[in-house]
Amino acid sequence: MKVHSLSLRGFRNIENAQISFADGINIISGRNAQGKTNLLEAVFMLSTGRSFRTRFDKEIIGFDQPFAEIHANIYASERDQKMEIILKKGAKRKISKNSVALTATQLSQALKCVLFCPDDLSIIKEGAASRRRLLDMAICQLRPGYTKLISEYAKAYENKLRLLKDHPDNNAMMSMIDDFSLVMCKLSAQIIRYRASFANRLSDAAAPIHSQFSGSGEKLRIEYKTVSAISDATAPASVLMKLLMEHYYNHKQAEILSASCLSGCHKDDLDIYINDQSARQFASQGQTRTGALSIKLAEREIFLEETGEYPILLLDDVLSELDSARQEFVLNRIGGGQTFITCCEDEQIREKTGGNVIFVENGKFFQGE
Repeated sequence: MKVHSLSLRGFRNIENAQISFADGINIISGRNAQGKTNLLEAVFMLSTGRSFRTRFDKEIIGFDQPFAEIHANIYASERDQKMEIILKKGAKRKISKNSVALTATQLSQALKCVLFCPDDLSIIKEGAASRRRLLDMAICQLRPGYTKLISEYAKAYENKLRLLKDHPDNNAMMSMIDDFSLVMCKLSAQIIRYRASFANRLSDAAAPIHSQFSGSGEKLRIEYKTVSAISDATAPASVLMKLLMEHYYNHKQAEILSASCLSGCHKDDLDIYINDQSARQFASQGQTRTGALSIKLAEREIFLEETGEYPILLLDDVLSELDSARQEFVLNRIGGGQTFITCCEDEQIREKTGGNVIFVENGKFFQGE
């Protein structure tokens, strides 16, 4: 999978740009706040239809611009293809491939990306939401039907939560709680199986990478954590649903009293261990960075296994924080596919990669020599 060229218009601070890329490593170099991450954001949107920085299209459209456009020539599924995304204020985004309209879900089947940015350090140290997001973003690209499951679950959760908060004394309305709970348990059973299966693969793939990356043979392990009633999150969906319903009925009164949803996959998490200790509690700053990046490189390996093609790898301002040995390790791991690396005019990284250099200044891009 490769992006051969990109045309951007009205995209954040990029008024108008046409950029060509190498099939291997592309170094996007420039000072801070010039547009490096904006370029990665545009490439990421070609895979997911959405930004990794905001939920709102209006924040992507440049100041005083009526719309933003992304046009790309890509290579995927053994053929050249054209992709287009148009964002307009107050209107639904338009997505197409080879002039055929697509949804964001369909878009992910054409081009796949793995992103690592500074915010992804939260995978190790922050709350469960960042780790669920890691799982959901990856699985959505690999399993088209998963996006619908997540969307339907979110709607059922919001409806149930509204009933719990707004109608605690209305017996007629409260009787609907069981209906929404049934839907949530059914969807949770499927979501949990997807997540647990991917988490197991992620643990298997990340362990050897982290062991080498750390330089000291550290052992990284990932376990999926869900409601207490479930001991095997990879069990058949019918078994999981039965356990989830039992958990719900056991906690129904507590839900009513607390006006909160206590059963379902919305609080699930990943337990990440380094040398059998909780990484969230005990990992150093260096272990946090190494662990998070190992997990992302493992995600890339899983995508390759699934599709037979390397996904596009986006590394946003991460190598500069690594020592030379760890930089060397990462750069040796990213061969075989197309990679975009942003850096602040770091000659060392450019010299080590020998990649295609693209300079950016104030939203304008210049090809390096």
